[in-house]
Amino acid sequence: MSDLVTVVEASGVIAAAGGLGYAKYRAPRVYWSLVGLPVTRVRFQATYRSTMDVCGLTVQPSRLRAFMVRNVARRPDVQPVPPKVRRVRGSSTGMRVSLRLPAGLEPADIAAASQRLRHAWGVHSVNVVETKPGVVELRMTGYDVLRRVRMPRRRPSGPMVVPVALREDGSAFVRDYRKVPHSLTLGANQSGKSMYQRNLIAGLAKLPVGLVGIDCKRGVEQGRFTPRLSALATTPDEAASLLDALVGEMEDRFTVLADYQVSDLWELPEHVRPVPLVVLVDEVAELFLTSAKKDEERRDRMVMQMVRLGQMSRAVGIYLEVCGQRFGSELGRGATMLRAQLTGRVVHRVNDKQTAEMGLGDIAPDAVSAVTLIAPDRPGLAVAGDTSGGWSRIRTPETSAAQAAAVCRAYAHLTPDVPALAPFRPAIPTTSAAAPAPAPVDAPLIEPGAATA
Repeated sequence: MSDLVTVVEASGVIAAAGGLGYAKYRAPRVYWSLVGLPVTRVRFQATYRSTMDVCGLTVQPSRLRAFMVRNVARRPDVQPVPPKVRRVRGSSTGMRVSLRLPAGLEPADIAAASQRLRHAWGVHSVNVVETKPGVVELRMTGYDVLRRVRMPRRRPSGPMVVPVALREDGSAFVRDYRKVPHSLTLGANQSGKSMYQRNLIAGLAKLPVGLVGIDCKRGVEQGRFTPRLSALATTPDEAASLLDALVGEMEDRFTVLADYQVSDLWELPEHVRPVPLVVLVDEVAELFLTSAKKDEERRDRMVMQMVRLGQMSRAVGIYLEVCGQRFGSELGRGATMLRAQLTGRVVHRVNDKQTAEMGLGDIAPDAVSAVTLIAPDRPGLAVAGDTSGGWSRIRTPETSAAQAAAVCRAYAHLTPDVPALAPFRPAIPTTSAAAPAPAPVDAPLIEPGAATA
């Protein structure tokens, strides 16, 4: 009987070990919650002071503290002071630690030692975020959350907020058009740039906004989203006319702002507030490049209108989303001027370092090297930066073109009627009976899995 009990106990231990090993690779959230988080928390508490000391993240105590240690605590040696731990929180993807910095340390000191902290505590990554003056938060991830993208359940929301991708710290990367009105997305072929745009369109389709598409590749990318588009241009000639109409709409909206003595669209009363418009440019190079000298006048006018929109349209609720493979001065006059108006930057895998510098070199130079390290077998992985100098790795969840098109059809009733854009309203194609059925609308838009371009 005792032998049987021993065999059963051994089998249970082996099964439990095998289950944990399976969960570590196939269900990393489960493994982290059961094993990784408790172990990391104990390691953090046991080694916190010594780790901070060897990483150079301690300061000499104040004179009052030294006096109290020597005369009240009766200890001749006065230890250096590390940042004070204010709160430790665990999650299904990692652990967050709030630290109060002592005088003499700044957030940049903690960020510079993030790689050493990562190895010391055995986590996948450590990101440092300043929450308020003198307080930083260490956002640790226990595993590679970008390997299989799963968007968090709790996501930021708002009138012009769209969750698009997952950050490497487990939080959602969002496009907040009221904070970052214009954005530039760069990436080589098969880098995941098209997937990023699909997620963005699918998210915008659910909001009460107008979508304006400029796809000079005869509409092969944006043509399937016509039920939700208020306007679509598929040739350079149509794009030139559409941009003229957008500038005219912008000037009319400025007249409304002047009548109500306000400086922003969102300050207008709701009953007179024009609908926000998001202009989606699929390949910006098609607007700049010309094959004949007679087309240069049209090109110059398009560039001028794009620059005007980039400079002034934020106040009237017209926002730009510009995509391309490269966006530098070689495109011609006005390219760098337009790029300077695009605050948000998302750069996928690129073919050369110069392209990465075009997108991030002027706002976050440290992020350029991170772009060049993106592997070809990880489509959808990108680096997002902003004018504050901060940047982070993100990855877009997989969304097929059929799913994004189904969302656009389901929310076609939200497509606003903008009189200035009526001549460019695309015809909605009828679905052929022989065409394959699209994905169900009630199916989840974002599913776990690696992104593909």
